[in-house]
Amino acid sequence: MAKGYWIGRVDVHNDEGYTAYAAANPAIFKKFGGRYVVRGGKHEGVEGQSRARNVVIEFADYETALACYRSPEYQANIKVRRPHSIADLIIVEGYDGPQP
Repeated sequence: MAKGYWIGRVDVHNDEGYTAYAAANPAIFKKFGGRYVVRGGKHEGVEGQSRARNVVIEFADYETALACYRSPEYQANIKVRRPHSIADLIIVEGYDGPQP
């Protein structure tokens, strides 16, 4: 079964206000079996528009990734994040087929 992923790109304009959002996320992700694959780190925007922070979170499957996003805990945490940042987030099903 293919895994599910959150792919997020974030520009934070108030680090102090954003801290509470970031601090609450690990417990939420743990409840749904999520794990960070990418969290910050060096990056280079080679095409299109990039943002200052990038994150990829892996879940057991696409449905679990959606359930985490739609959970009351994460929905409440979005309200903490929004005043302090601009974010793009997609939830995508991983690829589990043949490789080149």
